[in-house]
Amino acid sequence: MKTNRRDFFKILGSAAALTIIPRHVMGRGYIAPSDQLTKGIIGTGSMGRGHVNYAGTRLVAVCDVDKKHLELGKHLVTDNIAAYHDFRDLILDKNVDIVHIATPPHWHGIMSVEAAKAGKDIWCEKPMTRTIGEGKRVMEAVKQYGSKFRLNTWFRFADNFYGLGTPVRPLKKLVQSGMLGWPLKVTISRHTGFDWKFYWVGKENLQPEAIPAELDYDMWLGPAPYKPYNSHRVHQTFRGYWDYDGGGLGDMGQHYIDPVQYFLGKDHTSPVKVEVDAPQQHPDAVGTWRSITYTYDDGCQIVLWGDDYGDPNTPYISGPNGNVYKNFVCDIPYWEKKLAAYPEPEEQVTDFIESVKTRKQFALNEQNGFRSSTIVNMGTVALRLNRTLHFDPVKLEFVNDDAANRLLDQPMRAPWNI
Repeated sequence: MKTNRRDFFKILGSAAALTIIPRHVMGRGYIAPSDQLTKGIIGTGSMGRGHVNYAGTRLVAVCDVDKKHLELGKHLVTDNIAAYHDFRDLILDKNVDIVHIATPPHWHGIMSVEAAKAGKDIWCEKPMTRTIGEGKRVMEAVKQYGSKFRLNTWFRFADNFYGLGTPVRPLKKLVQSGMLGWPLKVTISRHTGFDWKFYWVGKENLQPEAIPAELDYDMWLGPAPYKPYNSHRVHQTFRGYWDYDGGGLGDMGQHYIDPVQYFLGKDHTSPVKVEVDAPQQHPDAVGTWRSITYTYDDGCQIVLWGDDYGDPNTPYISGPNGNVYKNFVCDIPYWEKKLAAYPEPEEQVTDFIESVKTRKQFALNEQNGFRSSTIVNMGTVALRLNRTLHFDPVKLEFVNDDAANRLLDQPMRAPWNI
């Protein structure tokens, strides 16, 4: 006769109440009342060290290919914790429940897929992946292996949304009320409270330097093409190189764009066109841009303006019936009183620990996170090719454009693959 988990505990009786059974024995999804989720952090540079103390978890393992960073990671807590050089060892550590990926983006796809295969839940820094193809692989793996996934940008559900001076929820309510009309155009720029951080640009013609003794540069590169070591390629300045990230757009894109995707109701689709106004980009070093414009099939647009480009009086959201400006100023008469009569946006699971314990999908997960990551990656492809591209949001490929589609799934350096 098959004994289910409830019968098993009845048989154990009072003895079971005194025994903490490891989660890896009971299976994913089992959380004892006295138990606490554990986590391991891959990448203990500044980002990894800054995300240690999220409630309901205990740090039990760290990993880094830089010995100095690893040593700093070992001392993030007073307990003795496991320290690994190879991320695969951390992922396979049976004491780790949640894998926090805080590496450069060229590693996010591989590590997320491997963590899902190992039965781990995943907390991943933004951007979700460096390419659209890698994002598809992550979605497939999370679904196949039943992991819970969180992308680490939170503005769709918490905190004031940068210079707008409001959380996103009231914006969502206003947009879904229909008071602004349709289609809408959203302009993300320094004028509306968003800085694209153009200091994340690369340097051209880097000269080879000696690799520091503490850094395993080959492992740091991983799937990225081999380029001679230069200190500007790694650690704090890696964002300036196409092999690893996408400059300020890669760094801040999901922070700024994901909430827009949410309040426009575009979590299950993508723009059909992206246009760029930018200098010709260097093949290695990320440069700057003046504007990037995304258009959906219903006419809605997301417009990104670089630096001080554009009219400073342009609203953040412009619609046929009204506009929203910085500091959440709307020009519809009596709009606040009118808005009060409309329903609130649907509730979301905004605590990742709750998501892991209940197995309910987190508010920003592998599916809607993939879509906002895709917007970012559409922009990086258009910048690199310096032209307008058309995109099929169902097939997830560029339309009649072989050069653009080659950047969907970029070759990985052996032996790495996804």
